[in-house]
Amino acid sequence: MARSQLTEALAAQLKAVVGPQGWSDDPQVLAPHLEDPRGTYRGTASLLLRPATTAEVAEVVRLCHVVGVAVVPQGGNTGLTGGGLPEAGEVLLSLGRMNRVRDLDVANFTLTVEAGCVLADVQATAEEAGLLFPLSLAAEGSCQIGGNLATNAGGTNVLRYGNAREQVLGLEVVLADGSVWDGLRRLRKDNTGYPLRELFLASEGTLGIITAAVLKLYPRPREMQVAFVAVSDPEAALRLLRRARELSGDAVVTFEYLNRTSLELVLATIPDTRDPFDEPHTHYVLLELASGRPGDDLRGLVELVLEEGFEAGEVIDAALAASEAQAADFWRIRESIPEAQKRTGAGIRHDVAVPVSRTHELLAQGGALAERLVPGVRLVFFGHLGDGNIHLNLNQPPGMAAEAFLALTEEVNHAVLDLVMGMDGSFSAEHGVGRLKRDEVARYKSPVEVDLMRRLKQALDPDGILNPGKVVPD
Repeated sequence: MARSQLTEALAAQLKAVVGPQGWSDDPQVLAPHLEDPRGTYRGTASLLLRPATTAEVAEVVRLCHVVGVAVVPQGGNTGLTGGGLPEAGEVLLSLGRMNRVRDLDVANFTLTVEAGCVLADVQATAEEAGLLFPLSLAAEGSCQIGGNLATNAGGTNVLRYGNAREQVLGLEVVLADGSVWDGLRRLRKDNTGYPLRELFLASEGTLGIITAAVLKLYPRPREMQVAFVAVSDPEAALRLLRRARELSGDAVVTFEYLNRTSLELVLATIPDTRDPFDEPHTHYVLLELASGRPGDDLRGLVELVLEEGFEAGEVIDAALAASEAQAADFWRIRESIPEAQKRTGAGIRHDVAVPVSRTHELLAQGGALAERLVPGVRLVFFGHLGDGNIHLNLNQPPGMAAEAFLALTEEVNHAVLDLVMGMDGSFSAEHGVGRLKRDEVARYKSPVEVDLMRRLKQALDPDGILNPGKVVPD
């Protein structure tokens, strides 16, 4: 069936389903839902639906399915690849009103929540129960758990706990015809056929709309130690990571990398930030260890890691946080890099991953490649070294016009991604595909893989009404 445009008659039906509080056609209300955080894409929609229950979502999708009108689900609209923005004639479905906690099972270490729950609220609910939900990222104050799962969000704790998909036991999903799959199982072992939840995690709403999830919880750490470390080079950083993991019994939660340019941008543009060291260095890591055992001398353990790192030539200087406030200051530097880059001119950004063992090669070769393509470019290299996800971001050179710099985006992107894929890497590590990277799927994935993706889309959404134009190449 060819997709149709939203009509007044269908709009009236949909408004009746969600009730007076569940829709808006006010342009001012719609506006925040129609632009991505970077301003790369703008969407178009005449109607915003805000259902309050799974039944309402299902009925909306069923009505749209009957007439072939596309539905675009949206969480907190914090995605960076244009994956949640509608085109003209499509229905925009915001899940923000579906924000209830359905179940907290402390003995089972699970939390069942609806898709519209803000990530920070999920974390707080776990904390109130004396437990931990470990997914953590910069947008956690506004992103929603449904979007996190639909994009398989990453963040700073992946090294210890894994990506978003690894925090899920069960899902509830509205399918393209409006039927509901209730897979809200709290089991850690369920070997009874295909793991259907995996179809919808990272599918970005193109195969089904996640409406609720059973999440894994963990014991809360009793002690955490944070160190800001200057290292001799990225290869030394990898040796330090291995040393920390081995000496601590794998208690490393976070191992973040940033180069000097990243730190300088933060110091220049973000108020109340300061260099942790008196002397500048070229390469830094932010190291965090956590322990749930009372009486562990975690600080002594971090000191041992750093001492051995000094002796081995891996560590040049180190600052071990003496308080929670100082640890927060260290983290603020790392988390402020994207905002600092935005304040410093035009940027070309890459969210890529390679095997952890090859990250030092990526940083060296990626830097040389970028400088060859754009002489004088500022290399804003940072990211999750512990899981291989590096943001190879470039800022316009001083004296170069933003328009001239951005005109090189396609050439630079292809060169960088060719390098990454030649290292058995990924062109999208944690931001998803959306609209921005859909063509890269066709460019870099094998014909067999692309064909499998298309066959899944055809099987689960034969009329193509769920978030069309995203993830799957035409």
